Amino acid sequence: MSKPKRALKKIPTFKSEDAEREFWATADSTDYVDWSAARLVRFPNLRPTSTAISLRLPETLLTELKLLANERDVPYQSLLKVYLADRIRVESHKRRGRSRA
Repeated sequence: MSKPKRALKKIPTFKSEDAEREFWATADSTDYVDWSAARLVRFPNLRPTSTAISLRLPETLLTELKLLANERDVPYQSLLKVYLADRIRVESHKRRGRSRA
């Protein structure tokens, strides 16, 4: 015997994204959305949000970075992101390995 479908509540109109964020932080979405009708969707072309930062580097380090980037024909900021991501991956792997011991 299947459960009877209950009436869904109307999603309110929000004055701002912050107001909507606050609402969904406490509201049960199943009261507003029939998730049984949901479908898996992929967004292959989305890029992660990035944030601009200010970073002071010694001139010699920046010069070396630019030279390496030039050899690879990539922007130095992109190369710096690759180097940071690689190092973070190594450090995260070390930390996870240590916590399992």
